[in-house]
Amino acid sequence: MKTATQQHTQQVREHILATGQRIMAGKGFSAVGLKEILDESDVPKGSFYYYFSSKEDFGVAMLEHYFNDYLAELDETLAERGISHAQRLMNYWQKWRETQSFYDCQGKCLAVKLGAEVADLSDKMRLALMHGTAGIISRLADALEAGAAEGSLTLEDEPERVAESLYQLWVGASVMVKIVRTATPFDAALKMTRQILHVSL
Repeated sequence: MKTATQQHTQQVREHILATGQRIMAGKGFSAVGLKEILDESDVPKGSFYYYFSSKEDFGVAMLEHYFNDYLAELDETLAERGISHAQRLMNYWQKWRETQSFYDCQGKCLAVKLGAEVADLSDKMRLALMHGTAGIISRLADALEAGAAEGSLTLEDEPERVAESLYQLWVGASVMVKIVRTATPFDAALKMTRQILHVSL
């Protein structure tokens, strides 16, 4: 059992991570200084290194925190009862369309926002991104395989390859949405996803 001090330390650390995630989802990693995060978190600057050894270490922890939450939400979506695996998958992509707004993704699009930037800055952060996205693709592959087995969707390639292609499609659409400032790329991705899986949902 954690002591009160350990619980407080964990709570402060989580608060700093959540604050940094929200800010960096809007501004990027390099453009945000530690002072801005700590001021927003109401945490003294001198205590930052009690929780993280460096900004890079903070970035890795933030990405791990982000993906842990993301994967837990994805698991919940893909385990919804009373509907087919195809419907669960389409619900996931529909939710992606609704939450990955070009205006304000509220920290939900961190992988898209930071992917290209930090992959060139930090190998540790690149590996955290790779591990997190691999977890997403693995879960999608399992759902695709289950959907094919129950007959709610049709695959023309191995589930892992289809999952990877679809995830890349949606990441690309997310980038384009930021460029064109409309949801049109998401609509195109949704249409292509239905075609790839041979579903009409």
